[in-house]
Amino acid sequence: MTDNIDISGTMENEHQDGIRIADDVIRCIAVLAATDIEGVAGMAGSATNDIIARLGGKSLEKGVKMTMEDGEVRLTLSIIVKYGCNIPDVSRRVQDRVRTTIENMTGYTVSEIDVHIAGIDISEEEI
Repeated sequence: MTDNIDISGTMENEHQDGIRIADDVIRCIAVLAATDIEGVAGMAGSATNDIIARLGGKSLEKGVKMTMEDGEVRLTLSIIVKYGCNIPDVSRRVQDRVRTTIENMTGYTVSEIDVHIAGIDISEEEI
């Protein structure tokens, strides 16, 4: 007898142990891990996600594209970096943190993480 745990969401990927983890959950983990890095001001999203956020809804998966193939996760993250930060260093730390967090939380292998710098955040203190 196999116990199945279902974590609801749009698309599901069945783990080798019969656990199904929704794509939205994996994307949410990626966003939370990326925005935890010093130098990341936020994630860039589509206009739809920005409208949802303005209306009070939270779209934690914005700025993340994900594919799953043969049990391996491939991600593209679009981030906004704080002005004055070393962009290559921030990008590498984002890749490391996101990979480690997803692999530890889900058991999936993360084979590729592309980081796109979508903007620079210039706060009023920097001007």
